[in-house]
Amino acid sequence: MSKLRERLQGGDAVIAPGIYDGLSALVASQAGFQTLYLSGASIAYTRFGRSDVGLVSMTEVADTLGAIRERVHSDIIVDADTGFGNALNVQRTVRLFERNGAAGIQIEDQATPKRCGHLDGKSLVSSAEMVGKIKAALDARRSDDTLIVARTDAIAVEGFDAAMDRASRYVEAGCDVLFVEAPQSMDEMRQITSRFGNRVPLLANMVEGGKTPIMSAEELASIGYRLVIFPGGLTRALAHCMTAYFASLKQHGSTGPFRDRMLDFNALNSLIGTPELLAQGRTYDPSRYEDRP
Repeated sequence: MSKLRERLQGGDAVIAPGIYDGLSALVASQAGFQTLYLSGASIAYTRFGRSDVGLVSMTEVADTLGAIRERVHSDIIVDADTGFGNALNVQRTVRLFERNGAAGIQIEDQATPKRCGHLDGKSLVSSAEMVGKIKAALDARRSDDTLIVARTDAIAVEGFDAAMDRASRYVEAGCDVLFVEAPQSMDEMRQITSRFGNRVPLLANMVEGGKTPIMSAEELASIGYRLVIFPGGLTRALAHCMTAYFASLKQHGSTGPFRDRMLDFNALNSLIGTPELLAQGRTYDPSRYEDRP
């Protein structure tokens, strides 16, 4: 049994902060998080300065995942959007992401192009098509330790009851984790956990300013959720910090007034392990391997 699957069977909810590159993954891991969530939205925000409207490609996510996997050992759940196409595309996505180190792969029932689950104007594929995608994902994975997360965005499009019906079909299809996106009240969240909590681990998505009530991981665990993601929280914090940093630099022509909110050169190098990396490099210095008389 994978560590992630085992953790999801515990009493506490697993917290998976959203990350988008090697540095964010490293800092999250150093903070003690054993599970991370590679957010497609955060990749779009940080890499392209664009919205989460399906502009990020499969290979861009895979490349990002590979770079992160080289740097950290935490379990990584990857946002695979719609699977980037039909069932055959889903299979290619699963194989590629699994090779690059994904512990979990999330696919959703939106039509292409998708958009953030807390934006209006979404459209869906049929539940039958999504069931086929889930089956395709399960068949494509090489290891049962790679969890398939099925997400439905139906609440905003077809209503709560239809979303429950879709979710039931996705559980029956064999998904490892169920993600009912954007419930709009505590009552809806409790209905989700009451209906599905004993059948499959449930994922809750906490989006600051989104449609779902913000709760702590402890509160969510108490009503039946086992996995809690904060996919864009870091990016929103970063954007807030960046706005203040550039305003200060523009005003003062110096980073001096902002220094107490920054790491200096040495502190950053310590955080990312520069001394250790340079020491490793010295073990392969050419002088160690020169011919000697």
